[in-house]
Amino acid sequence: MISGNREDVDIRVPPLGLALVATAAEGTGHQVRLLDFLVEKDPKAAVEKAIHEFSPESIGISVRNIDDQRMRNPRFLLDQARDAVFWCKAATDAPIILGGAGFSILPRQILDYLGADMGIQGEGEAVFAELLRRLATGEPLESVPGLFRKGAPAPARRTFIKNLDSLALPDPAILVRTLSGAKDAPVPIQSRRGCPMSCSYCSTPTIEGQSVRWRSPETIVAWMTRWTEVGFHRFYFVDNTFNLPPFYATQLCSQIIAAGLDIRWRCILFPGGLAPDLIEILARAGCTEVSIGFESGAESMLHRMRKHFRPDEVRRASELLGQHDIRRTGFLMLGGPGETMESAKTSLDFAESLDLDMLKISIGIRIYPHTDVARIATEEGLISSEEDLLFPRFYVAKNLEDRLYAETERRMASNPNWIW
Repeated sequence: MISGNREDVDIRVPPLGLALVATAAEGTGHQVRLLDFLVEKDPKAAVEKAIHEFSPESIGISVRNIDDQRMRNPRFLLDQARDAVFWCKAATDAPIILGGAGFSILPRQILDYLGADMGIQGEGEAVFAELLRRLATGEPLESVPGLFRKGAPAPARRTFIKNLDSLALPDPAILVRTLSGAKDAPVPIQSRRGCPMSCSYCSTPTIEGQSVRWRSPETIVAWMTRWTEVGFHRFYFVDNTFNLPPFYATQLCSQIIAAGLDIRWRCILFPGGLAPDLIEILARAGCTEVSIGFESGAESMLHRMRKHFRPDEVRRASELLGQHDIRRTGFLMLGGPGETMESAKTSLDFAESLDLDMLKISIGIRIYPHTDVARIATEEGLISSEEDLLFPRFYVAKNLEDRLYAETERRMASNPNWIW
């Protein structure tokens, strides 16, 4: 199992998804070896050494990112995984199987570009184990859910696992090497999968589906306890919306408090309808930082983005978090369909008024398939209906790009905590 990601800019990201799939494979009797390019000084040599020593019957490669989503001077990141495929093919005839969040967005295009043998779209734990079984027995692969194969028709319908507690969480030892290489790196936790929001630009429904599924709070807290026992006390809930549904967030926080864990953690919050008692229990459970993806301060743009909250709700959420000394990072996304300089200035004014601890601003929206932004871009002739979107394409409202950058840079001069 290989994690091809080498990006280590804002926060150290260990390959949690790959570790989950590796754990599932081990649970069905397979021996597994995991390589993380993030901590390998010489990834090529590490691949060659592992193949020589381990003689794998199959190789799984995780594709986390397609690009860095920056409109100006974007970095295309798939060549990291492409290198891994090339090195593996040079050293062994074992089938190479792709997976990961990035792969799930554009499975056919990425499979062809990387030159691997096959790849699994969506959740890989159960499907990967079944695929390994069929490869070993020689059974047909056509009915494996979500399996894309080189030169083969589209796969059987993918499936989403309803009972996440049926999937074993990885032993911390699998990820310790990656985390130990960065100072105070938080342990990633995914307690939920799926997002019901359907924002106009977002690829999450394609990756995880829209039905929200979760592990029991007891399972999550037990896993966090195992991490504290080996010396890790900082965590990052990577759930798309930690507070949806609210009752689950409350139960999880209550379990953390009851366990008496000495921990600090961060999460991503949906700013609509946040109740004061939920913010209070977040703080009591050890939450010290949140990300608020409000994306715009203009009500008209929130409506176009299919955001189910209003600017006044964002303001109220920010105030409540500030009262409990929880650090707040906001996100603005400027230039989407319907944006004008007036709405952009409204957003920037709004962001300044919140007095956030940090604000991350992006101009232009990365166009992903199966989104409203992709449909609008096609209707406006920005992209063709046949374009595969593998290489990054961005939507920015006509004649606004330079003006948006100029206005944002002017504001950044007096807001040192704003970043691109």
